[in-house]
Amino acid sequence: MNFLAHLWLAERTGTSMAGAILGDIVRGRDLSAYPAAIAEGIQLHRRVDAATDRHPLIVRTRQGFAEGQRRYAGIVLDLVCDHLLARDWARHSEEPLPAFAQRAALAQAEAGDCYRLAGAATPDVPRFAALLRSYAHSEGLEKALARTQARLRRSEGFAAAAQNWTQHTAALQPQLPELLEALRLQMLASLAGEHGAGTASAET
Repeated sequence: MNFLAHLWLAERTGTSMAGAILGDIVRGRDLSAYPAAIAEGIQLHRRVDAATDRHPLIVRTRQGFAEGQRRYAGIVLDLVCDHLLARDWARHSEEPLPAFAQRAALAQAEAGDCYRLAGAATPDVPRFAALLRSYAHSEGLEKALARTQARLRRSEGFAAAAQNWTQHTAALQPQLPELLEALRLQMLASLAGEHGAGTASAET
């Protein structure tokens, strides 16, 4: 899952939108310097990433990549999922994508102290909102893939994996709602487990 899907999941579980993005930025297990809601969002982001990698749909789709490209398949599929989510946004949310994107971008700006703590620049609100909206179009996804490739030291394998990204949309699109729902339920189960453990600890 990439930015948009993580934000959608945060919205659907009532958890931190800023934490959902900072999960890609913050390193290490010690999250004690962050506010509790942000730390929770970071932990959930990491669990969603792990659950996505293990999901049968993603495992099966990854097998469609050539052997030398599979190490990059997860990155490509994350972006493709964001594209499909944005393209069919009305199926997944009653709130228009531009409004959601603006609200998500403002949540990042409000967490500027946490971004600085992580050693990262706070996302620019108009630019971040535009990025989320751009995933709805093939051109936007192509640019996202190009940006990702530019950040990689050895980008040839990624370029090969990303070249035919449209071939994977047919496999992912019909089952994307099922994947998103499975991840949402897993997040809720994680939250229930943590809160239950906290209650048990307090009672002890």
